[in-house]
Amino acid sequence: MTLKEAAAIRAVKYSILANIGLALIKWFSGIFGNSYALIADAIESTSDVFSSILVLLGLNYSTLPPDEDHPYGHGKIEPLVTFLVVGFLVASALLIAHDSIQNIQTPHDLPKPWTLIILGAIIIWKEISYRLVIKKSKETNSSSLKAEAWHHRSDAITSVAAFIGIVFALFLGENFAAADDYAALFASGFILYNSYLIFRPAFAELMDENVYDELTQKIREESIKVRGVKGTEKCHIRKTGMSYHLDLHALVDGKISVAKGHKISHNLKDKLIEYIPELRHVTIHIEPS
Repeated sequence: MTLKEAAAIRAVKYSILANIGLALIKWFSGIFGNSYALIADAIESTSDVFSSILVLLGLNYSTLPPDEDHPYGHGKIEPLVTFLVVGFLVASALLIAHDSIQNIQTPHDLPKPWTLIILGAIIIWKEISYRLVIKKSKETNSSSLKAEAWHHRSDAITSVAAFIGIVFALFLGENFAAADDYAALFASGFILYNSYLIFRPAFAELMDENVYDELTQKIREESIKVRGVKGTEKCHIRKTGMSYHLDLHALVDGKISVAKGHKISHNLKDKLIEYIPELRHVTIHIEPS
C-alpha cells in the first residue's frame, strides 16, 4: 500500500467516525428539538455512515496488487463504489423530499431555539471535514474520496438550509412552522444535484473517457526531453483507482537498430514514471520518425 492510499483510507475512517457522531446528535436534536429539517439531516448522516463504509471497503480492495486475473490492478472498483455512494445520496434525497412534503401538510409545533446552536456547530464541523477530505482526494487522486468529501459539503449545505428554515419559523411565528420543512425539501434538491456532479466524473473514469488534457500535455513535454525521442503521436490515458495507465507512441530515428529503439523506450518509461508518480502502468510503442 502506497502512502497516498494509506492517507485516503485514514480520511475515510475519519469520515465514518464523524458521520456516526453527527447522526446521533442530529437524531437527538431533531426529535427533542421538534425540527423536521434536523431529522432530515439525520437521515442523510445515517446513510453517509453506510456509504463511507462502502468507500472504505472499496479503497482497501483497490490497493490490492495486480494478479493473474487483474493484470492492471483492482482500481476500477473505485468508480463502482462511487456509483453506490451516489445511490445512497439519491435514496436519502428522495426520502427527505417525501417526508418534507408530508410534514408541510401536517401542522406541528415550532422548532426549539436551541437547535440553532446545534446546527451552527454542525455546519462548521462539516465544512472543515469537507476541506480536509477534498484536500486528501486531490492529493491521492481518488474519485471515491472526492465523493466522500462532497458528502460532507452536501451535509453542510442541508444544515445551512435547516438553519435558515428554523430562523424563519422562530421569528415569523406559528404560521411559518413549516419553514424548516421547506428548507429540508430544498436540501433534497441540492443533494440530487450534487449526486450528478459526483456521478459524472466516475462514469467518465469507468468508460475511459479522454478527459486528461493537462496530463497529456505534461507527458508530451517530458517525453521529448528524453534523448532519442523526436516527438510523440498517440497518447491514451485511462484512470484506474488513484493511478493512471498510459499507452504512448514515441517517434525515433527510423534508421537506428531495434535494440537502440528498445533502450530508448525503456529510458522514456523510466523518465515518465519518475517525473509523474501517478503513472502506474506505462506502455511505449516506438514509431519511425
